Amino acid sequence: MKASRAFAVTKRVLRDLKNDRRQLALIFIAPLLVISIFGVAFTGSVKDVRVVVVNGDTAVGNSSLSDKIISNFDTSVLNVAYANSESDAVGQVQNGSASAAIVFPSHFTQSVVARASGQTSVAPANTTITLLADKSNPNVSDPIIAAVNTAVAQTIQGLGRQAPVSVDSSNAVYGANAQFIDFFAPGIICIAVWQLTTLLTLISFVGERTSGTLFRLLASPLKESELVAGYAVAFGIIGIAQSAVLLSAAVILFHVTIVGDVLLAFGVIALLAIVSEGLGIMLSSFARREAQAIQFLPIVVLPAFLLSGVFWPIQAIPEWLRPVSYILPTTYAVEAVRSVILRGWGLDKIYPDVVALLIFASVFLALATLLLRRRE
Repeated sequence: MKASRAFAVTKRVLRDLKNDRRQLALIFIAPLLVISIFGVAFTGSVKDVRVVVVNGDTAVGNSSLSDKIISNFDTSVLNVAYANSESDAVGQVQNGSASAAIVFPSHFTQSVVARASGQTSVAPANTTITLLADKSNPNVSDPIIAAVNTAVAQTIQGLGRQAPVSVDSSNAVYGANAQFIDFFAPGIICIAVWQLTTLLTLISFVGERTSGTLFRLLASPLKESELVAGYAVAFGIIGIAQSAVLLSAAVILFHVTIVGDVLLAFGVIALLAIVSEGLGIMLSSFARREAQAIQFLPIVVLPAFLLSGVFWPIQAIPEWLRPVSYILPTTYAVEAVRSVILRGWGLDKIYPDVVALLIFASVFLALATLLLRRRE
């Protein structure tokens, strides 16, 4: 082997790289993008989680122990609202407008004082705070439980004596026995379909452009809208097949809990596949060959992977970065599929996410059709 020949190859590769500004930018920008998103999104803590308090306590003298506990809540974590009854508070958790209900029993302060004084015969004697959380997302429910327990501990410590107060968080509105894999699996299924469908469509269309097949098809009576519609149906079917394989593996291998209608979950995933197909056709208009098509992969995959609530709840993402999460179709797909599988929600509750996906699909498919008319 001659070093001069090897060096000549090196020079050619670097020269080609220098002339390809898109690839050159990707080499330096993609790693910076990855570490920045990881650093910002995964180092935050859950903030501003809405919880509903039902305070049935009555003051003893001029003070109420429940009010003191509530005043010690970490307001950066808990956004406290109030309800008049437990059923009202639980209803807000069930419809997704709150993440937990915190119920102080009637005569709570009186019961604690009586128990602390050894007056066990005094009735009522309920000193347990009931916390009913949506445990389908442990990354959100765990900080809520920790915040309530911390507030109780701080309040008791401030009293200067031991008080028989406990927090019962054993019951849950949703996800009573959910494990992290139950929360994780729906997100991975959506991301897998998003990534594979976008990439397959992108490479397929770039390949058909470079081979001339696409232009021959468009020279026939076939319209651009018909071509896009055909791809949309095909990749919708592929999305259902992919989700069936992934969901079956999750159930069989990892015993993922499924509460809701599996067919509805498949429908949402198929809709995400259509959105991905539209995006793939759009991006194919900006690539001249397969190597350039692959360069779009980090832009498509990384933000969706890190900012759609797959691993880390959106409540833990800094507020200035959250708008990015809400312009990603995967955010709505992940939330909808997770709500169906873990919470048992139907179309009547996930329709906002479905409408968002329909809007994304309409916009992407319309733009894809327009860009296809740029025949070269």
